[in-house]
This record gives sequence, structure tokens and C-alpha cells, in this order.
Amino acid sequence: MRIGYRTIKTAIGIPISVLAAQLLGISNFVSAGILTILCIQPSRKRSVLSAWHRFLACVVASLFAVIFFELISYNPVVIGIMMLFFIPVTVWLKVTPGITTSSVIILNMYGSGGVTSSFLIDQLLLIVVGIGTGLLINLYMPSLDKPLRRKQIELENNFQTILREFALYIRDKNENWDGKELNRSEELLQEAMSLVSLDKENHLLRTEHPYYDYFVMRRKQFELLQKMLPLVTKLPETDAISIEIAAFFEKLSDAVHPGNTAVLFLDELDRLRESFDQEDLPETHDVFITRANLFRLLHEMEDYLVLKKKFKESDVPVGKSIKKRPR
Repeated sequence: MRIGYRTIKTAIGIPISVLAAQLLGISNFVSAGILTILCIQPSRKRSVLSAWHRFLACVVASLFAVIFFELISYNPVVIGIMMLFFIPVTVWLKVTPGITTSSVIILNMYGSGGVTSSFLIDQLLLIVVGIGTGLLINLYMPSLDKPLRRKQIELENNFQTILREFALYIRDKNENWDGKELNRSEELLQEAMSLVSLDKENHLLRTEHPYYDYFVMRRKQFELLQKMLPLVTKLPETDAISIEIAAFFEKLSDAVHPGNTAVLFLDELDRLRESFDQEDLPETHDVFITRANLFRLLHEMEDYLVLKKKFKESDVPVGKSIKKRPR
């Protein structure tokens, strides 16, 4: 069983906040640990927002407690009546995450049996220590570059396999592939985008993320690969142009990487189209269906390559072209 960073932070933060509250002589010092638990969040941005919401909610709760308990009475029924007014106010102030935290302060003030200025200062210190400790502990966030890089590598390996299997089916009608790379790629894209969103929240002053555009581009390419699959599986015949397109898929499979060499394959695609135009007209229905699906396949592949071409500056020197692969 793996212990996550939030668990480790909680285990560290609770004793620190409780000890700090004890050293400051705060009554109900154990409540500092509760406030710290509630402030440990998955990202820096959420932690800062959480700290602000909880601090403001606690201040408002203190004011409500003074008004209701001192003007009415210290009675459990009064707690319920006060919450009927307090919760709508937190909704209006947009600090509803602080309701749970502020409830700790309300119950502390109820348990005191009487509110004095020294007790209010005591509770303010409790809020600062509890929430502040959680905020400081949460400022450290592990880098997500390594897990994102691992997902990038695995995704590219899957793309290579998918393209290679397309080539095998076009050429040999190979039906041994179980398609697991398609399902796994979809999972990887979802996981990666979640990590990217989390990592963006860990950098409060950064609006862009180096992996965001990459995985958005790969998601669009993956959708095109999904559209290609039924076209690949509906090729009744195997002719000369089919063999050329299969070879093209193989070369493309070998070139799946973070760089941008799409311009080379777009040039190759244009040459394939020229070969396509020079073929004799189909004489049978099966040949017609094959040609029609191959033509659509070339169109989808062009969209696939254009996405990569637009993603970043080309890594290919101007004037360079693909050498024809021996077949």
C-alpha cells in the first residue's frame, strides 16, 4: 500500500500545529490539529483558497457566536438557530468550504460558557496556528514532470503499436491484435490531463503548462486514430496502393516522438495521393470499396499530421525530404 503526500503532510502537520498551540497556551489546542487536517489540499492553489475561505468563515463564525450566545443564551437550540443564519451568509460570501472549520470555533465558544476579549484572541490564535500550519505544510508540492514524462512515453509507445497494427492489417489482414493500446491510450490521456491541471494549480503565477498543449494535440490525434480503425478493417482487397499505405503507416509508427517531423510525412502523403490518382479505375465492387476507404484513410491521416505540424516548430531543415523506403 502506497502512502500519499497528503497523508504524510497530515501526519507532519497535526503534531506541529498542536505543539505550537500548546506552546502559545491556547485553550482547546487539539482543535488546531483539526483545522490543519481540513486545510491540507491536493495543490498550492487549492490550499491558498482553502486557507482564505476557512479563515474568513472562522472570523464570521466568531462574530455570529458572540451575537447569538451572548444576546440569547448558551443553549444547544441556539446553535441550530445560529447555523440557519450563518450557513446562508457563508454561501453569499462564497466561503462554504469553511463551514466545517468554523464549526470547530463555534463549538469551542459554546463550550467556554462565556466570551471575553482574551478568549476571542485565544481563538484567533487557534485559527492562525491551525490554518497557517496547513498552508505552510502544503506549500511543498512534488514535481509532476516525471509522471507526466512517463505517461508521454507510454502514450507514444501505444501510438506506435496502433499505427503498426494498422499497417499489418492493411497488408496481411492480421487479426491477432486485441486493441488494448486503444483503451489504455484513452486512460492515459485522461490521467495526464488531470495531472496537468493539478500541476498548473501548484504554480500560482504560471498560466501555461509545457505538457498541456502536447496532450491536447495527442487527444485530437487519438480521436482520429479511432476514426481510422473502422476504415482499416473495411478493406476487402489488398492492391499496390494498399501496400504503399501500409508501408507509410509503418514509417509513421517509427517516427512517433515529442519532436515535429510531420512536414516530411505530409510530403510523402502528397506522393501517395499522386500514386492513388494514377491507379486504374476499380473494376469490381470490392476494389471500389477498398479505394474509397483508402482515400478516406489518407484524409484522416492528413488531419493527424497537420495537428502535429501545428503543435510546435518543425525539427526538419528546410528542403529535406524523406527517402523512399525500399519495399
